[in-house]
Amino acid sequence: MMRGNLWQRLNRTMSDPEMRIKVLALMGGKAIGLVLVLTAMRIYLAPALFAQAPAPPAPSPEVNAINTAWTLIAAFLVFGMQVGFVMLEAGFARSRESINILVEGIVDTCLCGVLFWAWGFAFMFEDGNGLIGTHGFFLQGLAETYGTTGVPLLAFWVFQFAFADTCSTITSGAMVGRCGFVGDILYSIGVTGFIYPIIGHWAWGPDGWLAVMGVPFRDFAGSTVVHTIGGAISLMGAIALGPRLGRVFRRDGGGPPLPHNIILGAVGGLILWFGWYGFNPGSTLSALDAQGIGRVSFNTTMAACSAGLAALFYAYGRIGKWDLGLTVNGFLAGLVAITCPCYWVSPTGAFFIGAVAGVVVIWATDALEYLRIDDPIGAVPVHMVCGIWGTLSLGLFATGAYGLPTPTGVDATVSVKGLLYGGGIGQLMSQVIGSGAVTISTLVVAAVLMYSVKATGTLRVSRAGELEGLDVHEHGMLAYPEYVIHGDWASPHPVSTSK
Repeated sequence: MMRGNLWQRLNRTMSDPEMRIKVLALMGGKAIGLVLVLTAMRIYLAPALFAQAPAPPAPSPEVNAINTAWTLIAAFLVFGMQVGFVMLEAGFARSRESINILVEGIVDTCLCGVLFWAWGFAFMFEDGNGLIGTHGFFLQGLAETYGTTGVPLLAFWVFQFAFADTCSTITSGAMVGRCGFVGDILYSIGVTGFIYPIIGHWAWGPDGWLAVMGVPFRDFAGSTVVHTIGGAISLMGAIALGPRLGRVFRRDGGGPPLPHNIILGAVGGLILWFGWYGFNPGSTLSALDAQGIGRVSFNTTMAACSAGLAALFYAYGRIGKWDLGLTVNGFLAGLVAITCPCYWVSPTGAFFIGAVAGVVVIWATDALEYLRIDDPIGAVPVHMVCGIWGTLSLGLFATGAYGLPTPTGVDATVSVKGLLYGGGIGQLMSQVIGSGAVTISTLVVAAVLMYSVKATGTLRVSRAGELEGLDVHEHGMLAYPEYVIHGDWASPHPVSTSK
């Protein structure tokens, strides 16, 4: 009898959607913790228990202090982009989901750090095969410096962690306003633990299949590896979620909701621009390549400027107004586009790459609106579409004059030359193959991930929760509690005015 009553109570409990989400979150958290503990035990204890005689460690290249300082400063700048991302997303979103955006950004960062230490870095940057790295989990058994860079392994890890965190943050942009917090945690584990490092290995791993092609695929700082991957995952998340409640698209007589604080969003965009000076110049990993750092910094600046102006004037020609939001997304599109070719193109090439990106980002925004895909921040046009354009632009605008950065300067024996500079179609075809393979593969695995999370009932909040607002429903607070902005939510600690 007791067994029957227990079964009935369990049935009633699991039929409650809210309780089901809590149980799944609890079980998922315990499972993740158990996997991490068992993996750590296997890596740390197994060698001590079963090793016969430890092999002598391979000699490491001498640490280059100047390059190490340069790489860490760049890493700190890239990490500072997280401030820009949360400000941009919160400013462009509605006030009732601002806190949710900040909490997601912070938690995604913390998850990324643990997962990238446990296995993400090994999957991405250690050798194994053309598809995935197969050793170096928890950074065990690795040399003290990374490759021939002269940069200590841990410093290089910090730099690459900031990149992985950027990709994870991009992913949330098109999912703002209706994604459940538990669902965000689940898909973030898939993104930073598996999709980003495994697919990224193809281009940036020491034996990645794209990196070792006859004409190697080139992506200097991540138009494809960081931005296209993040934007493609974001697109599949938006499709799996569906539009926000009440969202009416232009072809149906509506338009996107207005940003709740466009000033905050624009400041966030400018902070991202500042952080990009770590993203692109820092990817030299060498402070001794002075000409390369200067060229990359200039090209980054020029592409952002031309893209911002192109978006501003193109938008004015269409609507007769000087649009702030499109201008911000315009210069961000230029920054994304120049991230791949920034080392190998001239200032003139950077200007045209940015100018095209400033128009393409608006066309892509129009396309999403026509297809009724709700992307509140513009993550897909900025990161996926302009990431693809920037990757392909290398095959057009690379001059062939700049070689490759090295720990002690530049290797001038390597030539990266595009079609417009007499290099033929070889590099362009490599860029097409690499961008196409990464984009299509990411879309496929992201669809599997998002619809798997959706099947758990955690990807999208309930209708009531979305109407209440994610800040209140998920986090129990408002971003602006002193103003009556949303609903009749009352403070749990009302202040009495009686004497």
